[in-house]
Amino acid sequence: MTALISIQNGAKRFIKGRETITIFDQLDMTIEAGDFIAIMGPSGSGKTTLLNLLGGIDRATSGSITFAGQRLDQMNEGQLSTWRAANVGFIFQFYNLMPALNAARNVELPLLLTSLGSGERRKRVETALKIVGLSERAKHFPREMSGGQQQRVAIARAIVADPRMLLCDEPTGDLDRKTADEILSMLQLLNKEMGKTIIMVTHDPEAARYASRVLHLDKGRFVEQVAA
Repeated sequence: MTALISIQNGAKRFIKGRETITIFDQLDMTIEAGDFIAIMGPSGSGKTTLLNLLGGIDRATSGSITFAGQRLDQMNEGQLSTWRAANVGFIFQFYNLMPALNAARNVELPLLLTSLGSGERRKRVETALKIVGLSERAKHFPREMSGGQQQRVAIARAIVADPRMLLCDEPTGDLDRKTADEILSMLQLLNKEMGKTIIMVTHDPEAARYASRVLHLDKGRFVEQVAA
């Protein structure tokens, strides 16, 4: 494996009034292409902040973030937006589907940022929905689907542009155990069969077992690392 993304001497601080709040400082991290990493840690330890930095949604206060040889910390907002559209798929706890759009339209949303024609967009949407086992639900609206089905639509949306990396923030936090295991098995399949690099924040030890590596983030440091 080769390094896909790395953080060197990463720091993230917020100014609140006269106080400086340090989320982490001098954080180093290397993620290999094809990794499936679970990041665990107490509330407020910086897990979601870290995902946002890896996805180019937020910027580090200092330090470098490199993705396949590209320095994210040196890109402007337009360059970051283009980079995200091509390389990153996001999966959230609460699905973030548009209630007025059916499944197919929700999945298509990331492709509207590309130069693909409507025919190619339609093919990609059909493929993504097939991968998550929801071809027959293409015209159904979020309100007509269970939580697990909505999360499958969200996964289809995350992979429709064929990104190299999936960032998952508590992707099963709103699901029962059986449904959560189905979603996690699907992520594992995307990792093993399609080579997607996956970084998943979770508080659930059962979910973390699906990853190939587990990193524990506490007080701005990776304090423990265990094989899943």
